[in-house]
Amino acid sequence: MARKTIDDVAALAGVSIKTVSRVLNDEPSVRPDTRGRVEDAMAALNYQPSLPARSLAGRRSNLIGLVYENPSANYVFDVQSGAMARCREGKLRLFIQSCNGLGDQLLGEVLAMIEQTHVDGLVVTPPLSANRALIALLERQGLPFVRIGPDEEDFDSPAVVIDDEAAAAAMTDYLLDLGHERIGFITGHPEHCASHLRKLGYRQAFRKRGRKAPEDLTEQGYNTAASGREAALLLLRRADRPTAIFASNDDMAAGVVLAAHELGLEVPRDLSVAGYDDTQLARIVWPTLTTIHQPTYNMSHCATGLLIDLIRGNDVPRVTRLDFTMQKRGSTAPPL
Repeated sequence: MARKTIDDVAALAGVSIKTVSRVLNDEPSVRPDTRGRVEDAMAALNYQPSLPARSLAGRRSNLIGLVYENPSANYVFDVQSGAMARCREGKLRLFIQSCNGLGDQLLGEVLAMIEQTHVDGLVVTPPLSANRALIALLERQGLPFVRIGPDEEDFDSPAVVIDDEAAAAAMTDYLLDLGHERIGFITGHPEHCASHLRKLGYRQAFRKRGRKAPEDLTEQGYNTAASGREAALLLLRRADRPTAIFASNDDMAAGVVLAAHELGLEVPRDLSVAGYDDTQLARIVWPTLTTIHQPTYNMSHCATGLLIDLIRGNDVPRVTRLDFTMQKRGSTAPPL
């Protein structure tokens, strides 16, 4: 059976090819009854639009790019899922590119991807979203893009963010309210903007109570479970070890739980552990992690929607701020 074409859809719906193209591109200028006839015709013909054909008809590739550099597979999965769901809603395709955000080849990688795929726009995830050289490149290219992650006031490009500093302060407050006096903190990758903000929030919670955060209980992590384990071992082998450890992401918090088990410590009886992000990992480790729920899926879904609006010439806000919540689970308890 011959493949059905856009001409077949137009003929069956009784509209022009241009109208079918507008429906495929989800343009708002199509009347609801006309849109319904076109969609019914596509369903009746089992029509699957061709990306090249749509590109020719709408002068766009109908392809959205997402670039990321993050060692947390759980975080990346949520980001990709949110972007993909929004692209499906908009009848677009998603191209995903992993980049070396800390290397000299980043700009070349992104530029090559743009030129080879002809994406209509980019969703840029952290830490790339705070990379000044990359942002400058995209601005020079004139390519629409939306950032996910901590907002930089001197960036004019749209961003979807949460208040990382307030969220980290809220988690530290919770641990202090439980009665923990010595709370260890494992920072995220030093080149990630969110790591700095979360450390500020940790300190802020102590400062609001007229106290100084215990700097001797802060260790460097790199957003991986292995780095969380190594940092936790340094903290837990101290004679005056902490009674709670707050890690800057769930992967590192899982590493803390592993380190506690290795040293014969029971979580949360001997050590409370808290994370950040509320990825799937937080619900898999035992005990399940108390963590900050960063709405990663929703942030990605929202950013992709804003990008689609930008591509279609619509105005979008410069900063869209989503709420965080705290998930209290089995890894935290009052100290003995």
